[in-house]
Amino acid sequence: MKTIYFVRHGESVWNTLDKICGQNDSPLTDRGREQARATGAQILASGIQADIILYSSLSRAAETAQIISEMTGIPAMEEPRLMEQCFGRFEGTSPRNAPEFVEAKKRFADSYDGGESMFRLAQRIYNLLDDLKTDPRTCILVAHNGIARVINSYFYDMTNEEYASFGVKNASVTEFTFSE
Repeated sequence: MKTIYFVRHGESVWNTLDKICGQNDSPLTDRGREQARATGAQILASGIQADIILYSSLSRAAETAQIISEMTGIPAMEEPRLMEQCFGRFEGTSPRNAPEFVEAKKRFADSYDGGESMFRLAQRIYNLLDDLKTDPRTCILVAHNGIARVINSYFYDMTNEEYASFGVKNASVTEFTFSE
């Protein structure tokens, strides 16, 4: 069975401000860099054998991936499909768990007035996962919480409420296994 690993980027400036980042580029904090180093050490200690790290082009994910790559020796390459979802009118707003935003995430065809709908995001990420399923390499994906949500929905059934509230911690490692 084929396994992939997902790492959410380290803490960003907008994470500390409780702002919705989306495709806005918010850099890592010093704590975020420390988290990335700890994740690199965790990958080494756990014996994860990966061939490549694929990462989002947004700086918070790219820097996290580069730190992990330098620590582990696993080559890293940008993968445009891992870009975070564009949340349109919600980008830069706060708090991230505002009731209006939580409800909007349950409307999968809603593009948030100029953003990207959940359906379009899922197509982009599901296509990537379908490609990775047949790729002989073992990959570590470094991206965003919104991407983690979609990846989780690819592997596990989720209600709309579970989907809208799903999240992973900064710099956490999650393992996913493709079924045959």
